[in-house]
Amino acid sequence: MTLAVLGIWLAFAACLALVGVAGPVLSRNGDVLAVKLNLSGSWVGLILVASITSLPELTTGISAVSFANAPDTAVGDIFGSCVFNLAILIVLDFMLREESVYRRVRQGHILSAAFGIMLIGLAALSLVLHGQGMGFSAFGIGGYTPIMFLLYALGVRAVFTYEKANQEQRVETVESLYSDISLAQAIRSYAIAGALIVATGTALPFVAVKLAALMGWQQTFVGTLFVAAVTSLPELIVSAVAVRIGAVDMAIANLLGSNMFNILILGIDDLFYRQGPILSHVSPIHIISALSCMVMSGLVIAGLLYRPQGRLFRTVGWISFGLFTMYLLNSYVLYLHGAR
Repeated sequence: MTLAVLGIWLAFAACLALVGVAGPVLSRNGDVLAVKLNLSGSWVGLILVASITSLPELTTGISAVSFANAPDTAVGDIFGSCVFNLAILIVLDFMLREESVYRRVRQGHILSAAFGIMLIGLAALSLVLHGQGMGFSAFGIGGYTPIMFLLYALGVRAVFTYEKANQEQRVETVESLYSDISLAQAIRSYAIAGALIVATGTALPFVAVKLAALMGWQQTFVGTLFVAAVTSLPELIVSAVAVRIGAVDMAIANLLGSNMFNILILGIDDLFYRQGPILSHVSPIHIISALSCMVMSGLVIAGLLYRPQGRLFRTVGWISFGLFTMYLLNSYVLYLHGAR
């Protein structure tokens, strides 16, 4: 291994470490702010925490299209993060040894999962249309972008209305929860961690492009698997911690809300990409990740409705096994494409 290759892998590992350290700090203090400001607990998981943990995808995407000229890295990161977020459910299911994760959460999460499928399906359809030269655009922006913004807003509104009608009281009281942390401390820690994630997300596309060049890999492969793994690390850590403290609903809302927010980020990336609609300048192989994510979302909805109890070899349920199979299949196809 040459010094150049070793150096770029060390830079990638440094990005991984920085996001791994800053992500939980950002998310925990975001929850502190929600409690101190008396926000809804359900709103924390779906909107506040989901948008916070998706901050690496946002900064990485903007940096990729604005400075690194790597639209495939940006789009691959979005779809790869969506797939990775759903694969995190396998870890959560394994952590809950007494029963399936799908039996521990409310069925209301089906609503955010359904809107996630609609948003990802819109992105997939737009990718195919632009690949066939049939996509619509205006002022260099894809026709799908305003629809993504509208559909995300409708999804947030629908989930908020549902949660408000079926609101559950938090077990903890505002007075006792985070009583050792002041509002000023939370704001300061939140800002520092956010700045660190922004800086790391900005540098990550340059590292990914260099890594792809040195290893002889496609940017699509690097963006979808490697970059997506780094930018999804906050979701993994925050969701695992939430399950350990018994906040399983918050963990699920974080993952499904992050997928909705990720497609909104795709629309934002399109606004920053000035060479035309971003989906007309990327590899069609991204459709594989989009379709994989839709299948995996369907499995999650089935799990939330059916609420399976059985375990395969005393590890995870059949829903998680299906998610794992789809994740491996998606990764294998991308590997075959990226290794060419």
